[in-house]
Amino acid sequence: MSTYTITELAREFDVTARAIRFYEDQGLLSPSREGAGGRNRVYTGRDRTRLKLTLRGKRLGLSLAEIKSLVDMYETPKDSAAQMHRFLTVLGQHRETLEQQREDIEMSLAEIQAHEDECQRLLAAQTA
Repeated sequence: MSTYTITELAREFDVTARAIRFYEDQGLLSPSREGAGGRNRVYTGRDRTRLKLTLRGKRLGLSLAEIKSLVDMYETPKDSAAQMHRFLTVLGQHRETLEQQREDIEMSLAEIQAHEDECQRLLAAQTA
């Protein structure tokens, strides 16, 4: 079985060791400890996969709680259809949030454009 150091994982996934330790504190990773006083973390292929899934979830904008729930589902030999339904639910909720944010941004941009147009009109009237 392959094992990894925190430095190797940090380099591979372009994250800081501090971020990896944070994910460990959140229960997303659980490396074994070796060396004097258990100072050295040893990550397994399982930890590497969980880190990869965690980072993918972060790129999708999911919360750490959502990521942990989804990643933990894959650890159990339960029905994969139930896991996929849960994942679809989380993705659907996130999509709704992003679509609302996009709508809010578009409204704000339209208001900014209206103010810019009005300022341009007023400036043109002053110079005419």
